[in-house]
Amino acid sequence: MDPEAARAARESLDLAFHMSNILDTGLDRHTLSVLIALCDLGVNPEALAAVVKELRKEKPSLSSSLPEAPSSFP
Repeated sequence: MDPEAARAARESLDLAFHMSNILDTGLDRHTLSVLIALCDLGVNPEALAAVVKELRKEKPSLSSSLPEAPSSFP
């Protein structure tokens, strides 16, 4: 990617991330970047939104099913 295209892509991601923060989506920059890339590849944005919502619902159950780490090492 040439430097000008890289700069434009970075600025676009910065703007999308800023809008994401204003809308309080809770998406980090990397996740937003992946979602945008998937949209660029033709994935349906509404389907992606549904997947993100479903994963957020399952997140508490996923973390509760993981074994707890020991509080200290021997």
